[in-house]
Amino acid sequence: MWSRRLALGTGAVILPLALLVVRDAGVRSDTPERPEPAAVRPAAPRPPIVSREVWDADEDLVRERPQYTGVVSAVFLHHTGHPNGYDCADVPEMLRSLQTDHVKGEGWDDIGYNFVVDRCGTVYEGRAGSGARPVRGAHTKGFNAHTVGIAALGTFDTGTVVPRALLDGIAKVAAWQLHPQADPRGTVRLVSTNDEARFDKGDKAVLHVISGHRDSYETRCPGEALYERLPELRDTVARLRDR
Repeated sequence: MWSRRLALGTGAVILPLALLVVRDAGVRSDTPERPEPAAVRPAAPRPPIVSREVWDADEDLVRERPQYTGVVSAVFLHHTGHPNGYDCADVPEMLRSLQTDHVKGEGWDDIGYNFVVDRCGTVYEGRAGSGARPVRGAHTKGFNAHTVGIAALGTFDTGTVVPRALLDGIAKVAAWQLHPQADPRGTVRLVSTNDEARFDKGDKAVLHVISGHRDSYETRCPGEALYERLPELRDTVARLRDR
């Protein structure tokens, strides 16, 4: 997934803007919050994560409190659409701009991704609460619940070199977030909640436990170069969980 503003000029936008992922974030409800789920011992340790407080997220922008969804059954990999040559020291500022775009531009409740990983391998907490427990994001229309959205900061079209540190950072988050019984090399059956996904609302979709955004939605995200590395990423996550 990418932001409609940030993607302009990057060469990443192929589909009309109306086809990008919008409006699956606004899960608004006046009903009381569900009780927080019991903690599940992770299959891999929690990696170092830069908190929202450290990257100075604008908490006044957030429209809804985190909605905790329980165990994570699948990972969806995205890219953000930023140019790839950024200085990693500038990432906090880039994330603040991304949060503003997701809330004010897309109309979402907060930044859409649960986590963002930069080309230096640093992991950032995205949507509020994600650093503590599984939170419903706004990353994959039709499949936001019981999944985690991890965004690679950059644009990964054909021919782009995907940094090793970036892949390692993504793998560490995925290994930590996935339910202990999930097979990183396997598949999972998920029920679509939105007709605008590749699967009609109510349909059961069989997807890779670690999927690219394009597997569930009509988009080229996370870019051909990053998508081609998914088999390698699954193997890395499986090794991290076997330790």
